Amino acid sequence: MADIGITEVVLRDAHQSLIATRMRTEDMLPVCDRLDSVGYWSLEVWGGATFDACIRFLKEDPWERLRRLRAALPNTRLQMLLRGQNLVGYRHYSDDVVRAFVQRAAANGIDVFRVFDALNDIRNLETAIQAVKAAGRHAQGTICYTTSPVHSVEQFAEMAQALQAMGCDSICIKDMAGLLTPYAAADLSQRLCAAVDIPVQLHMHATAGVAEMCQLKAIENGCLRIDTAISSFAGGASHPPTESMVAALQHTEYDTGLDLTLLQEIGFYFREVRRRYHQFESEFTGLDTRVQIYQVPGGMISNLYAQLREQGELARMNEVLAEIPRVRQDLGYPPLVTPTSQIVGTQAVLNVLTGERYKTITNEVKLYLQGRYGRAPGPVNPMVRQQAIGNEAIIDVRPADLLPDEMENLAEQIGELACSEEDVLTYAMFPEIGREFLEQRARDALVPEPLEPLNSGDGEEIRPVEFNVTLHGDSYHIRFTGSGHRHQDTRPFYLTVDGVPEEVLVESLEELQEGAEPARRHGGSRRPPATGPGDVTTSMPGTIVEVLVEEGSEVQAGDPVIILEAMKMETEIQAPIGGRVGAVHVQKGDSVNPDETLIAIAPAD
Repeated sequence: MADIGITEVVLRDAHQSLIATRMRTEDMLPVCDRLDSVGYWSLEVWGGATFDACIRFLKEDPWERLRRLRAALPNTRLQMLLRGQNLVGYRHYSDDVVRAFVQRAAANGIDVFRVFDALNDIRNLETAIQAVKAAGRHAQGTICYTTSPVHSVEQFAEMAQALQAMGCDSICIKDMAGLLTPYAAADLSQRLCAAVDIPVQLHMHATAGVAEMCQLKAIENGCLRIDTAISSFAGGASHPPTESMVAALQHTEYDTGLDLTLLQEIGFYFREVRRRYHQFESEFTGLDTRVQIYQVPGGMISNLYAQLREQGELARMNEVLAEIPRVRQDLGYPPLVTPTSQIVGTQAVLNVLTGERYKTITNEVKLYLQGRYGRAPGPVNPMVRQQAIGNEAIIDVRPADLLPDEMENLAEQIGELACSEEDVLTYAMFPEIGREFLEQRARDALVPEPLEPLNSGDGEEIRPVEFNVTLHGDSYHIRFTGSGHRHQDTRPFYLTVDGVPEEVLVESLEELQEGAEPARRHGGSRRPPATGPGDVTTSMPGTIVEVLVEEGSEVQAGDPVIILEAMKMETEIQAPIGGRVGAVHVQKGDSVNPDETLIAIAPAD
């Protein structure tokens, strides 16, 4: 009898896929005793986007979350998703940071490390897998599944053999977009199980509506473990429902042995929990068969939707979806998973909105084409590479070989704000928001974003204010949901626009008095509209990472003058003309929008 193991993902990937990774630890802990009694093979509780969301939105220490879950789940393996040399961030980290992160994650409670690389470049997995084995934990080598002219089942089987040779304890097929079909899942599982003698597991999103069939065919062809989500957080951009798969396999040779009644109790609990987060629900997290054509994961579609809506360009969604496969082909067919999904998606948006392909190229695309993320699966477009990096040398070594050790410098940079090695690692993963989190913690000022509806002090429910607005001919439904604490000269107000949560930072009245310095930060902008040829603008909303020039600087057309972050990617904004820099209307940390003048350049005489 081949008992099938279940990895439950409700505490990580399920809520990441459906409610933007917003589930708080306080909603996890009350059900942990029941989760711990189920007998899952493992519970995925950490990694992926949870680290980022904890410090950015929830104002929770992700390390403390892990420790609390470890204490509450003493009988169950805890699992995390690790992006290889990227860990839980969006760049490659030095080997000493990778080793330290894995060691501390293991010490704080992780038993199973699912390690993947977005390019399936096994060189980027070596250090992480070695660190997992050194910590005495289970290393699960991961194959990012995709389809393209340069990917094949034979190639995936060879990768599985290489991962086993590196010391992996099991293999995971990671179908992040839900591209597998039932018979493809059967063939792939059969080939991998024949190629290795360690267990094979299937992780598959339900976006296209065929995931349950794929899991069954994979099991029939040797797959011993599957990922599922409790039913109240299942389906669509999430995963097949746990209860359904347990019921489907009951009284067969593949019986999971799990208690269906107990699972249903857990499902009812999370059904109530999910209601608390209704402000983060998206219409783009349900069944969407477009993934079979565009290979766009559900979470990526939601991100594109939000970006295009912010710019009043939602009608161009199909243009962007059609551009994504073209960009992916230009970049050598990378699988679309973090961070390559953001790299490809952001570039596709820029190509569509600027009206000219690769007129603006993100820094991440430039780094990718230089080889700093690893080896592209297939040949890249040489014209795009030339346009992006000119005659710069192409890296053909493991990218991390070029990185010096970082931990000592990082500890010095964050200084006394770090009370532990874990704090240094938090800063390492996300320097800007990590520092902000540690500073707020030091001031005892960690305040999570509010959940709607809010309650008044006496427990009375405050009903959100709702109204419609029409702007440039487009109508939007606005729902005000609450406000946060004043910080310096601004106060955050929370609302939803057509169901999508937004934060607006409003300056106090004193800053609006006559003679006061114009508001610039966090979208409280009164920057002049862009009208002249020397007005520097952005094609999409974002945050200023760095201003590279100052008033009086001389620039040439095409010189970078600003670095902007949008959709988690950085882009150099270039001078449209040569001349002298006049007014600089932005500074680091500002939120900016299209059509604003960020910098004014006077043409050379």
